[in-house]
Amino acid sequence: MERLVRIAATLRERGTVGETGERLAEIAGFEGERPMDQLKRDIRSLTDQGWQIDNIAGPGEPARYRMRTVDNRLRVRLTPPQQRALQRAVLLADRNDLIDRLGLGDSVDPGGSPHEAGVVAGVPTTGHDALLATVLQAVRMGSLLRFTYKGTPRVVHPESVRSQNGTWYLRGQEEGSDGPSGDDAPVKAFVVARMSDVAADPPRSARPVRAARHRGLHPMSWEIDPPVEVTLQTTTEHQPDVRRWLGDPAAEETDPSTGSGTPGQVTMRYVVTHRAALRARLYELGRRVVLVGPEDVRSELLAELYELKGGD
Repeated sequence: MERLVRIAATLRERGTVGETGERLAEIAGFEGERPMDQLKRDIRSLTDQGWQIDNIAGPGEPARYRMRTVDNRLRVRLTPPQQRALQRAVLLADRNDLIDRLGLGDSVDPGGSPHEAGVVAGVPTTGHDALLATVLQAVRMGSLLRFTYKGTPRVVHPESVRSQNGTWYLRGQEEGSDGPSGDDAPVKAFVVARMSDVAADPPRSARPVRAARHRGLHPMSWEIDPPVEVTLQTTTEHQPDVRRWLGDPAAEETDPSTGSGTPGQVTMRYVVTHRAALRARLYELGRRVVLVGPEDVRSELLAELYELKGGD
């Protein structure tokens, strides 16, 4: 700890000029073989504690480290996945200045190797994210979106952009849908990563799309997430309980009892648009119901159970 304090104090005193790796190794008291490897280990320890330390030396030059004064509380308190999610939000909001102010940037790694071009701390700033930024800007500015999806040109009046299980979706009404004005056209969901040739028209060129997210009082009817068909299995004994908690299914199949008083098996299919509500009700039903699929919904439920358990 004393060695780390000496390194941090020296870098803070040197300011924007920084200090050479050789001098830092000497200050730290590293002797013997490979002192620079020992220094890099301590630099990594400091960055793990939230300090922003960069190697500002040019290619082929001896290492020179600089420590920037930042608010490192977020780096200490957030896990690496949480940091990457925050960085993505900052980049998509065109607030690159916050990366430095919050201590979330690392243009070079502790060993001095530059990161891949177009990537900030593991978050791509081009490609998919650039495309997503265009879609988000269109939603904010009320712009008509034009793109190719599944090989077909689309023109969409955007309603919102949402993230579900690591996938970004655009929700909106497509031009040419049913209805004289298109106002009553269905709101469709498009996977942003599958779009190509994305372009946005001028601001306010799209018509407002009414978000129909709460069609009824039952939370299972709320349109919070893109629709997905979920398959459940229960018994004829517990079938009324499942209906009471989840409502009427879109489809239902019953296998007759095998005899000896054994309840029959029931397969129930629901079109789910509110995954959090589904998970809450499955917890209440417990062993009375089995979630068969799809796999991404099962994985989401297992991940939440793991987190609620404390990760043990």
